[in-house]
Amino acid sequence: MNPKNKKPRTISNQKSDFDAQAFLETAGVAKKMKEFNEAEVVYAQGDAATNVIYLQKGIVRLSVVSEGGREAVVATLGPGDFFGEGCLAGQSFRMGTATAVSPVTALLIQKNEMFRVLHEQQDLSDKFIAFMLARNIRIEEDLIDQLFNSSEKRLARTLLLLARYGKDDSPHAVLPAISQETLAEMIGTTRSRVNFFMNKFRKLGFIKYNGGLQINTSLLSVVLHE
Repeated sequence: MNPKNKKPRTISNQKSDFDAQAFLETAGVAKKMKEFNEAEVVYAQGDAATNVIYLQKGIVRLSVVSEGGREAVVATLGPGDFFGEGCLAGQSFRMGTATAVSPVTALLIQKNEMFRVLHEQQDLSDKFIAFMLARNIRIEEDLIDQLFNSSEKRLARTLLLLARYGKDDSPHAVLPAISQETLAEMIGTTRSRVNFFMNKFRKLGFIKYNGGLQINTSLLSVVLHE
């Protein structure tokens, strides 16, 4: 098979038709908008789980810390993603920490209100479930990526996900300001390794610094390369 026609094994190509904004407006959900600065904690591991959060703007990192103090990044989320949904499954406390990687605007929806809407709006409930399943599949892919792929592939995949690869047909996307230290934390490597690969990607034309970090979808070739 021609490599150009191959679909990536670790990046979901399925586009969700879930219109979260319409969901929030049409259903008349009582909600609270809140803004978070870069590096600010949205919620911490062990906090009471009382709401579901819809990310309108920015990037959020989900992580967990072991009893021994070791931190692992579970997922990286962008605009249009829900998180904190564990409260709907009976979680009383947050199982991990959500941290703003860039300035974030989020909608906080109380658990009881979310339950009401999901029970009363069958069509929206079906779409929300499909959306969350797709999100969970991506988290599984993230874990597989951490276990089996090189740091170069993990960085390429992370950049593509942050650029919302597969969400539209644009060959380029500009990311909000994000430090190499943060990228290193996301993929589990050092800043020097991230710097080395970022310079390599730039020389190959996969990324460009032009008023922000511009990602070309041709970066996908790094993920597909055996």
